[in-house]
Amino acid sequence: MRGKWIIFIFIILLLWASVTYFAIFQQSTPPKIDESKYAVDELQRDLRQLLSSNEKLLETLGVELVNNRYHFRNPKIVLNNLNKNEVHSSENKKLIVKDGKIQEVGNQHNDLGLVTEAVPAWESALSLQRTKQNHEVIPVLVISCNRVTVRRCLDQLIKYRPSKEQFPIIVSQDCGHPGTANVIRSYGDAVIPIQQPDQSEIEVPPREKKYKGYFKIARHYKWALDEIFFKFKFNSVIIVEDDLDVSPDFYEYFSGTLPILNADPSLWCVSAWNDNGKPELIDLKNPQLLYRSDFFPGLGWMLTRKLWLELSPKWPKSYWDDWLRRPEQRKNRSCIRPEVSRTRTFGKIGVSNGMFYEKHLQFMKLNEQSVPFSRLNLTYLSKNQYDPVFTEEVYTAKIVTQSELKSNKINSPGPIRIPYYSRESFKAIAKLVGIMDDFKSGVPRTGYQGVVSFFYRGRRTYLAPATKWSGYDPK
Repeated sequence: MRGKWIIFIFIILLLWASVTYFAIFQQSTPPKIDESKYAVDELQRDLRQLLSSNEKLLETLGVELVNNRYHFRNPKIVLNNLNKNEVHSSENKKLIVKDGKIQEVGNQHNDLGLVTEAVPAWESALSLQRTKQNHEVIPVLVISCNRVTVRRCLDQLIKYRPSKEQFPIIVSQDCGHPGTANVIRSYGDAVIPIQQPDQSEIEVPPREKKYKGYFKIARHYKWALDEIFFKFKFNSVIIVEDDLDVSPDFYEYFSGTLPILNADPSLWCVSAWNDNGKPELIDLKNPQLLYRSDFFPGLGWMLTRKLWLELSPKWPKSYWDDWLRRPEQRKNRSCIRPEVSRTRTFGKIGVSNGMFYEKHLQFMKLNEQSVPFSRLNLTYLSKNQYDPVFTEEVYTAKIVTQSELKSNKINSPGPIRIPYYSRESFKAIAKLVGIMDDFKSGVPRTGYQGVVSFFYRGRRTYLAPATKWSGYDPK
């Protein structure tokens, strides 16, 4: 009996010990931890902090989100910072420019293996293709080097500019000339300065050492236009050099002609320049007159991104303007040019050593009457409309001889036509009337289908091929 009680008490004690053990030790043992959940939570928390930091960074840099794309509100400040390759945020966190993007380094989140990438460096407000007024943005690219007189050009561009947003002025400087750089910087945020970084000596064939300037200009143009179209990502650009005056309707001229340039594949540029633009050779009463020309004029001209995509890979090392005039570049395309020039050069001194300036360029007439081109119907410049009318006007005009022209014995009113039979006869007549007599790749200046149109003694005059035009002969 006594043994049974001992067994019973032992069982009771064993049960009590078991209950006590589970009650105390099992309750004090923590539940199994889901470490992955905590890791995700911690990562989410870090990401929220990172996004908050980025928002502050974007605010500091003046970046706003427009149509799901980041844009700089003040690209001038950003571009200045990019030239230094280093900026700092409001929290004094170091930022660097790497692979064309602003990146934050040395912050508390780097151990997560995440890159704090604020925004592509060149995705600025300048890449917006339209202003708030729904006007297409057309930048003006000023090519400069070592002329402090760039101030004269910039003063006019700013004076006549109707909208800073629609027409940002980007001044690209080569040469590293300190005086010119100081002049450009003095304009503050009215212009956007960029600098051609490659100042190394350029390879020039021994026989062309004295033409080194033309090689440097071609290199500068290539770099600057790559910046405009591949980094700034514009769709078009107006190019002027630092020795040009511009007319009061300079911007209106280019904004009005851009739609037809975009619409007609037979056009590849718009130029503000008339190579025969002396006062006595133009119709000053009709500054709204525009023409198609097979000759590339330059001296203030507009091209599109589409054309630059074609030209950039094969851009020449020198003499870029004559290169453009070759048939393999022109491809039978034409430019629009005005009756009265919208630019005029004041650069007597330059790489061309004043070629043509004394005898020709200094006498060019700059337009003074504003023409509302953007409100005019310019579809008559499209090839399918222009060619039939042009051909009829030229070849129904009264034919006059060189001697009749010289003696001014022309009794009938209206336009006249002077036929030429060869390059030599063209040059003889050109010298007589005072127009430029040279050819580039077989094309006379301002020529269209071999015809040069000008004013002579108050009358519209056409210097035209005597027989049916069969195309230009580059030889």
